[in-house]
Amino acid sequence: MTMIRNTTLPDQAHPYVGMWITADGRIRHNLLPNGRYDEARGRRESAYQGRYEVRGNHIDYWDDTGFTADGDFIDGVLHHAGMILHRDGKKPD
Repeated sequence: MTMIRNTTLPDQAHPYVGMWITADGRIRHNLLPNGRYDEARGRRESAYQGRYEVRGNHIDYWDDTGFTADGDFIDGVLHHAGMILHRDGKKPD
């Protein structure tokens, strides 16, 4: 992993890299290994794109349009902006 301003830029092997999906499949966050994300909403692919940084179990997002957001990974689940996203859409065992 590469350190940037006391934050960790995930690499391909980082456990948070990959697809995170709400239970209804409507919101899909793809956390890319290069520190970028691509969010799909419903049928709208790439609805939001930007960069992210992970510090421990906390994630900060900076969208390319200028807004920011954050979330936390708790027990294998991403809690973000009132949404709950599961890894590849699968609820943890």
